[in-house]
Amino acid sequence: MGRAGFSTTESAGLLLLSMFGVLALSVVLAEQEGENLSGLSTNPDKGIFAVRENGTTCLMVEFAVKFLVPYDVLALNGIDLITEQASFTLPQGAEIKGKCGSAESEIEISWKNDAYVLSIYFSKELHKKGIEVWKISRVQFVYDTSETSHFINANNPGKHTASINHISALVTPAGRSFLCAAQQTLTLISSDHQKGVTMSMYDIQIQPFDMTSDFMFSEPYKCIMDQRERLEETLPLVLGLILGLIIVITLTVYHFHLKLTASQPQLPRDRSMYKNM
Repeated sequence: MGRAGFSTTESAGLLLLSMFGVLALSVVLAEQEGENLSGLSTNPDKGIFAVRENGTTCLMVEFAVKFLVPYDVLALNGIDLITEQASFTLPQGAEIKGKCGSAESEIEISWKNDAYVLSIYFSKELHKKGIEVWKISRVQFVYDTSETSHFINANNPGKHTASINHISALVTPAGRSFLCAAQQTLTLISSDHQKGVTMSMYDIQIQPFDMTSDFMFSEPYKCIMDQRERLEETLPLVLGLILGLIIVITLTVYHFHLKLTASQPQLPRDRSMYKNM
């Protein structure tokens, strides 16, 4: 009996070990890692960041980002506070983390030893007429005013969190990437006395779901601002062509009119000449 009991316990232990081994293997297989590809960018202000799962790209972000962060400094009288503006861009050498899911994804970009951490959250939803779209649903930016390269003589320096929640930004049909050269601006509300932190993105291409090729965006969905700018650029050209065509038609009609009038017999204008006819 003792031997049988020992065998049963040993078997149960082996079974548990096997189950833990399978779970650990599944975690390893589903491991997601971030990659910084900004060295491939020809624009020194633009970063290229990717999240990969099982060796395949599942989220990719390519953009330039500029921040305007208000912060307080002590006035010369040592009593009053003055609000200054720190202006800086997202550096190409940032570190990347991320998570990919079927309905929710996120990317975390940090630099200066986590003095700055930008987190962008994406989600999918059904839009009008049952069309599936993805969007940016939330943005959070953690910054440290004790980091003196951007914040000079900050009053009560420390970490603050600026965020914007429950938004629908860069709405794009599912299975496509968002493409926009025009600036897209978000205002985040900071824990530092509700100050507004401005985050401006431009030269954007983003795809957080349904990537079919490694490090390759799917078919782009161009933003309305780019389409409007392209129309504004092409409209003068179109109008110039129409005006030129009108001028050509007018000159052609006038030329034929001159030919027709020249071929007709000319009647004398002096009435005395009629007597000799």
